[in-house]
Amino acid sequence: MKLLILNGPNLNLLGLREPSVYGNRSFESYLEEITQVFPVVEFVYAQSNVEGELINLLHEANSNVDGIILNAAGYTHTSVAIADAIAAIKTPVIEVHLSNIYAREEFRHTTLTAKHCIGLISGFGLLSYQLAVEAFIEKFGKSY
Repeated sequence: MKLLILNGPNLNLLGLREPSVYGNRSFESYLEEITQVFPVVEFVYAQSNVEGELINLLHEANSNVDGIILNAAGYTHTSVAIADAIAAIKTPVIEVHLSNIYAREEFRHTTLTAKHCIGLISGFGLLSYQLAVEAFIEKFGKSY
């Protein structure tokens, strides 16, 4: 199974930015760990702070990976274009968030992207990504 993990704006600052909300670990160190937990899953990782680049990566991933784990970060609540890109591709997408977006500011309670995803995982920190991998494995019958 080949999965793209696609992170949006400011997630390159994990471990440095608001550790009380997002934790104190970099995503790169977590990626090493999750790769060991799921050795038969091929992970492709990308992060961008630019909306158009995220859209291009979604388009490029279409049919090249078995699934996409997307944390669109702030674009989750604002980007019709990213929502449209998810709707336009055939590859299944699971939306993830480190924090519980429904326990935060009111504007974060709206996700424009989730309705085009097969699921949403929110509030479990970096574990949210592992839960998404497990969901892909369970839903699509792949063993690891």
